[in-house]
Amino acid sequence: MTADLKGKAALVTGSGKKAGIGYGIVRKLAECGVNVIIADLVGKETRQNEPLANNMAEMTHLAKDLEKAFKIKAIPVELDVTLQGSITKMVDEVQKQFGRIHILCNNAGTVFGVPNAIHTYDQDAWMKTIDVNLHGVFRVSKAIVPLMTDSGGCIINVASRAAKVPPLFNGAYAVAKAGVVMLTKVMAKELAGAGIRVNAICPGVIQTDFTDWRFKLEADILDSTVEEREAEMLKSIPMGRLGTTAEAADLVAFLASDQSSYITGQAINISGGQLMEI
Repeated sequence: MTADLKGKAALVTGSGKKAGIGYGIVRKLAECGVNVIIADLVGKETRQNEPLANNMAEMTHLAKDLEKAFKIKAIPVELDVTLQGSITKMVDEVQKQFGRIHILCNNAGTVFGVPNAIHTYDQDAWMKTIDVNLHGVFRVSKAIVPLMTDSGGCIINVASRAAKVPPLFNGAYAVAKAGVVMLTKVMAKELAGAGIRVNAICPGVIQTDFTDWRFKLEADILDSTVEEREAEMLKSIPMGRLGTTAEAADLVAFLASDQSSYITGQAINISGGQLMEI
């Protein structure tokens, strides 16, 4: 289905954790013959009480594994989507190594300050959450689009089910992801003439380290167990299970390929039936 991707170059932000959606996307694209850039934050704190596992040695190891397994070129780059200097440095490295980018996947995201209602939410935590999840997509896209405009390309933004169904006590993340959906639509209109398609995916509950952290946080707050929180969540999913990073990656590969050549400006749900809205 995705043979047309062979030899292209892809940048995936937030892809330095092996258990995350970002790395799942990188691996799937590499399997399709795409040369990949693993881009992620290195050595800083993300969500409360959760140190970031990424380090350059780990990311380099992941890149070498992909090169060996799929005979493609893979490089790791440090990237903070909230800092313009970091983005500029990343773009310089991408131009040096690949010349241009055919596929951009804006996957980097996190949350700060949860759980809190709007009227108790810490303002700095709110702003940081919006900055990473929404403004980061804008900044990286703005920097990468000039590397696509000569011959087109595609951008896939990772939004969330939370962009369409408001969650409790996680308002900043939901608002940011709703913004990502509208940004996707705006970009799709503005970039169509340059041959650049822009779509978003809206994952439901995918089995990642983020999900593990979420269930643990809920268990602590509700004096429950992780297993009980997961079982409760599964009741709301018609397919009765969590999604996998591979399933999310398959959708991204489809949207990056010519198989979706007439699709742009869409925010596609991947939630096991948990969300059936447009």
